[in-house]
Amino acid sequence: MPRPISAVIHLQNFTHNLSVTRRHAGASKIWSVMKADAYGHSIKHVWKALSSTDGFAILDLHEAILLREEGWTGPILLLEGFFQQDDLKVVDQYQLTTSVHSDWQLDAIENATFTAPISVYAKLNSGMNRLGFSPDKYADAVKRLSSMSNVSSVTLMTHFANSDLTTGTDLPHQRIKPFIDHNYPVCIANSGATLWHPKTHYDWVRSGVILYGASPSGKWQDIADKDLRATMTLRSQIIGMHYIAAGESIGYGSKFTASQPMKIATVACGYADGYPRHAPTGTPVWLNGQRCALLGAVSMDMLTIDVSECQEVSIGDEVELWGKNLPIDDVAQAAGTIGYELMCALAKRVPVLYEE
Repeated sequence: MPRPISAVIHLQNFTHNLSVTRRHAGASKIWSVMKADAYGHSIKHVWKALSSTDGFAILDLHEAILLREEGWTGPILLLEGFFQQDDLKVVDQYQLTTSVHSDWQLDAIENATFTAPISVYAKLNSGMNRLGFSPDKYADAVKRLSSMSNVSSVTLMTHFANSDLTTGTDLPHQRIKPFIDHNYPVCIANSGATLWHPKTHYDWVRSGVILYGASPSGKWQDIADKDLRATMTLRSQIIGMHYIAAGESIGYGSKFTASQPMKIATVACGYADGYPRHAPTGTPVWLNGQRCALLGAVSMDMLTIDVSECQEVSIGDEVELWGKNLPIDDVAQAAGTIGYELMCALAKRVPVLYEE
């Protein structure tokens, strides 16, 4: 028999979450973000569940080529743009839209030969300080792109570092506003801005983690009223169970010591499956309709939970590590990380089932 752990991808929930995003986006078109192999869900398997989107935003050329080979004919945006001059051949061949954030990219596009002019997104560094033209150079970059005969359209773009905060988009929005007029389309809203800052929506929004049923803030409570649904459930089973006395410890490093007699259960899931090794005692786990607490250190292949308050527990009972019943954000928050990381960290050894 195979080890009992598996991940279930709920394809219907992608379609549902996209419809929720549309309600928030209003008249704006939607880029569905599929970077990191669809946040660990597999682009190949999930893109059709999002096929009513207006475009897909991805990270590298391999993901773009995969989407084209799978049959997607709509827009594809390279979020980090191209990485070297030769990449523009692929941009041309597969009709991709590329972001532009550096002077060398301007030179590369200007000197390239395309079979048809390309669409570009000119990125402003509005304060996040990762990629983008500084405000004092942005107007010249946009003007230069607009004057290129091999560029068909220029869209204004920036990224918000704090869209989960009430005033988190105010300053970066103010920094790009002077460049916004009726001559250029605008795309500046990410997932948090899509949900909470409608003034930033403009022509396109870029929805990422909300399509996967998790919160841009990392706190499930912030999206509890949005009707977003988990797209990934990580589940396993209890493979061992016993009682320990007060004073006994659990796991490597004896990080948890019982202060009273306890009933504990061992679950076939560990950090080699993608579960966070640094998750502390108390991290929630879902068992038989209730939350239980993780105890002690997470091992490579196993973890231990407190089932002292569970009335009926047996070896073979299903345990949900995160998913439909237990928000991934709650697990991530307890572990001091974010739901994005847990999704992307799902290990290759975990069997994945795709639920229509």
